[in-house]
Amino acid sequence: MSYDLIIAGGTVATASDTFNCDVGIREGRIAALGHDLGAADRRIDASGKLVLPGGIDSHVHISQPSGEGIVMADDFASGTLSAAFGGNTTVMPFCVQEKGTPLRRTLRDYHAKAEGRCYTDVSFHLVISEPSEQVLGQDLPALIEDGYTSFKVFMTYEGLALADYEMLQVMSVARETGALVMVHAENYDAIRFLTQRLEQGGKIAPKFHGTSRPIPVEREATHRAISLAELIDVPVMIVHVSNREAMEEIARARSRGLKVYGETCPQYLVLTEADMDGLNMEGTKYVCSPPPRDHASQASCWEGLQNGVFQTFSSDHCPFRYDDPAGKLNPKGRTSFRWVPNGIPGVETRLPILFSEGVGKGRISLNQFVALSATNHAKMYGLTKKGSIAVGMDADIAIWDPEREVTIGQSLLHHGSDYTPYEGIAVRGWPVTTIVRGQVVVCDGVLEARPGAGRHVARDRSAFARPAG
Repeated sequence: MSYDLIIAGGTVATASDTFNCDVGIREGRIAALGHDLGAADRRIDASGKLVLPGGIDSHVHISQPSGEGIVMADDFASGTLSAAFGGNTTVMPFCVQEKGTPLRRTLRDYHAKAEGRCYTDVSFHLVISEPSEQVLGQDLPALIEDGYTSFKVFMTYEGLALADYEMLQVMSVARETGALVMVHAENYDAIRFLTQRLEQGGKIAPKFHGTSRPIPVEREATHRAISLAELIDVPVMIVHVSNREAMEEIARARSRGLKVYGETCPQYLVLTEADMDGLNMEGTKYVCSPPPRDHASQASCWEGLQNGVFQTFSSDHCPFRYDDPAGKLNPKGRTSFRWVPNGIPGVETRLPILFSEGVGKGRISLNQFVALSATNHAKMYGLTKKGSIAVGMDADIAIWDPEREVTIGQSLLHHGSDYTPYEGIAVRGWPVTTIVRGQVVVCDGVLEARPGAGRHVARDRSAFARPAG
């Protein structure tokens, strides 16, 4: 039997194995692994290259409301285009419940923004900001049944932060319905207190963003989120962890038998708080939450990737334009770090940074790279046909040139932002071809697909979300 596409001569790697074989693709699925597979409508020579599961970035922000006068830099076209050039085949953005708007209407409107514009597959998380009786009793359980099987709660940010009682309410719904809860863990009141003190002292430059959100703010909220989850007996994912102290809370919880998971991001591996100390507001380019820490925290996060504290490695792609009054340099942002939009672009650079700094420098194995970049995301969030190279799986594949040397720069990237916080970082290893459900989106660095190649994917419930009992 012939195939639609054969990827020939490459080294295939999964989360557990590495082997040489050809990959036969038919009707969007992986149909065969082996040698001398026969005829195909198209053949890609992957000799000397790695054939890996396409990256799954389970933490990105695209076309998301960001406050009065603030505009996010990426829509679904530019965000997923950037993701595809970065070796990703699925991204998971957040549909944020807007207060006063029914959750289903917000979701419908978010789908409309994505429809026909995506280059990669997408799958939405929900963000619960107003846990009303309608949301808790009807909307959320029904949407989980429809395949939106994860949602995020915030412990900080005006208009998003939930009180402990509200957290418990939402976690209870998750336990009853089998959804996975993601938590942004920072203490809102502590941040407000510190921000007010800093501003009263005239400390308003971007670098003081980090001072307003020190490690204890994250550690305390992580401990509290885990404690609330323990009361309900519901698994939780603590996202974008930046330091050892928060990691220790996760590890301690796990040692007690709790199902607590962790995620970290590139900014906590290669950026530091010193980057926010640039001249002429340049430091705003690095403002995100939690903020980058110090070199000791970088080393800790690498340990977390190596020893399993972290199951996933995501970008937390949250792009704004720097030189734009609707972005980082909005009029209020010039008056205090308080008003600088929190977030940095990174969906296209996530995997090259992890590959080069991790695999290339011996910190993690190639198989760990696959797990952290794709397989664990799929398992964690119920993407049962994605995240691995095996017969019957979606043909979501990234072909990598492990020897290609690239210096990251804005001119190379495809996101909607006008800068990259990783400017000048040299990496070795780069994704050159990206295939989404058997369709070649990028081949040898050249775009082949049109917007609409990607689609929204409903998800199953995940075993990781089952209560520990």
